[in-house]
Amino acid sequence: MVDRPGGAVRAAVVGTGLIGGSVLLRLRERGIDVAGWDPDPATRAQGRTRGVAFPDELADAVRGRDVVFLCGPLSSLPETLRTVGAYAGPDCVLTDVGSTKGGIAGFAAANGLTGRFVPGHPMAGAERAGLTSAGPALLAGAAWVLCPAAEGIDPFRRLAALVVDVFDARVVPMSPGAHDAAAALASHVPHLLAGSLAGAVAEAGLRDAVLGLAAGSFRDGTRVAGTPATRTADMLLNNRDEVLAQLGRVTGFLDRLAAALRDGDAAALVGQYERARGLRLALLDRALSPADADFPVDGDTGAELAYLLSLGAAGGHLTGCRVAGDTVRYTGHLPTPPA
Repeated sequence: MVDRPGGAVRAAVVGTGLIGGSVLLRLRERGIDVAGWDPDPATRAQGRTRGVAFPDELADAVRGRDVVFLCGPLSSLPETLRTVGAYAGPDCVLTDVGSTKGGIAGFAAANGLTGRFVPGHPMAGAERAGLTSAGPALLAGAAWVLCPAAEGIDPFRRLAALVVDVFDARVVPMSPGAHDAAAALASHVPHLLAGSLAGAVAEAGLRDAVLGLAAGSFRDGTRVAGTPATRTADMLLNNRDEVLAQLGRVTGFLDRLAAALRDGDAAALVGQYERARGLRLALLDRALSPADADFPVDGDTGAELAYLLSLGAAGGHLTGCRVAGDTVRYTGHLPTPPA
């Protein structure tokens, strides 16, 4: 999607905090005509000092653009999608970067926007916030979830190509429901655990002694507790059902560890931790196998959609999407089963 008929792609980013600002700066760094917009006048002024067009009016920022990234707070995204959808042209691809997908996908369907809107979530971030913390390299190499739909398969193809080509990211195609279940364990429950550990220490009489001893395990385990509290609460509440369901899995495992500890059962403790260690090692060293596929551009999208969703559900990703003539070619990768 980096080039379009008649000229280079034109983009806009609505909401320029940490993620939106990083999207904006990467697009500019790669030579794409991009405009930013933020509801905060000070942020717009700051963006202009960094050499980016920041109109005062949202309509002026998104009008005539080929792709618009919606990057505001989760709770603001539905209304922003509705507004931007009215301002942007009918061929403009709309996407978001929110950390939950079910709600916004349902809103898009209810408002007739599924054919233009591709729900998205780049799996990257930091505990910092704001445009001053943004950087063009933040999303490089990230797993970037995109949710394809049959009626929006062309926007998905265009956006997938842009995400790979411009951001050097790995596109993970998933359904909104599959994303929300997986993200609950991959991202949202870890925020609960980090907050619990940091909160328990904050309330303990040993607080300062713990901070004096804190090393890598405590720092790593509480890192995301430094995320702005309103952002964390917004994320958890927007995926409440899945977070609570997956939290039950975690507390069940923790209960088994606690029971083995109470019973002095070293074998049970070792067995549970060996299982956990195996998962950690798999995270650090995942072997991948090619899973490429070709589909007709104008044919039945059922097989294409099935390929994409099965790829993401199996832990795979895309590093290429190219439309050539009457064929769309995906460069896919799947985890290799352990020997």
